[in-house]
Amino acid sequence: MHKRPPTMVCVPKLTPADAVAAVRNPLAFIADRWTPDPRTVRRAALAALVMSVVIVVTGGAVRLTGSGLGCPTWPECTAGSLTPTEALSYHSAIEFTNRMLTYVLCAAVGWAIIAARSEKPYRRSLTRLGWAQFWLVMSNAILGGIVVLVGLNPYTVAAHFLLATALITVAAVMWQRTGEGDGEPRLLVGKAVQQLVWALVAVTLLLITAGTVVTGAGPHPGDSGDVERIKVSWSGVAELHAVFAWIVVSLTFALWFFLKGIDAPQGPRDRVRDLFLILLGQGVIGYIQYFTHLPTILVGLHMFGSCLVWIGVLRVLLSLRERAGVDTTADLPAQSYDAVSASIAGPR
Repeated sequence: MHKRPPTMVCVPKLTPADAVAAVRNPLAFIADRWTPDPRTVRRAALAALVMSVVIVVTGGAVRLTGSGLGCPTWPECTAGSLTPTEALSYHSAIEFTNRMLTYVLCAAVGWAIIAARSEKPYRRSLTRLGWAQFWLVMSNAILGGIVVLVGLNPYTVAAHFLLATALITVAAVMWQRTGEGDGEPRLLVGKAVQQLVWALVAVTLLLITAGTVVTGAGPHPGDSGDVERIKVSWSGVAELHAVFAWIVVSLTFALWFFLKGIDAPQGPRDRVRDLFLILLGQGVIGYIQYFTHLPTILVGLHMFGSCLVWIGVLRVLLSLRERAGVDTTADLPAQSYDAVSASIAGPR
């Protein structure tokens, strides 16, 4: 039997001009040589969204295990050391692991930016959403350092969580936009439904904000030492938080019946149904943790559920309109326009 000759892989040589171009504008260099499948772009956006949720949950684990000051300084873990030393406890490992996950989040956001920038035709809106995530990550990393340096001041902790929620917002919008075109949005529902959904968004924001106050006043300060707390009754704020939760549930329930009554498109109805199921699970966890005096594991699950609720509300809002196919000429870089036009025209 004759052996098949080995397959030769041709690797293009990198010329000095290519090297200069790669250094001057690496994103454009990659985009000129790689066209990702639309599914790849969507997966990249989803990865960034998943990591934005993971970083919130792991940040909650840091607080719930009392590891908020496991690395007592920033950007180093201890004075003169970027990593935990043997003299520190397991709290240091937990806090340091959460810090390292920030790099994983940066990698996910970077992948989303590269994939969006390389997609053909070029969609400036997607790239901008990717860069918005990058700057939010950088801002929250700095704010996280401030949180440590001020000894877990509860107001800075609350701001840290709200900025993470802003990151989740942008990541969710980018993920949604990867499945749409760039045409003008066309509304699928009337003004009354839009107003109801915006009321749902507003009350959900109040719900999340009240949750941060519960965190700042509650029994999980983030460290075993003397940590400042928000001087309000955490049980009273928790009850206010529950009131907002019931309003969100009521609005969602009313919205589902309203959409069904006017025979709205299936998309908005499905998103409202999904949100309602998430809210039911979150409500069960919330009441159990309240009556069992906030056990750590349930508080962590509740934080995860908070992220899912917000993503669910955003998906309801974004489902109220649709966009036509991608505009194949808008915002195209000059060097790519001719190639894209030729591919659209096909063989002569």
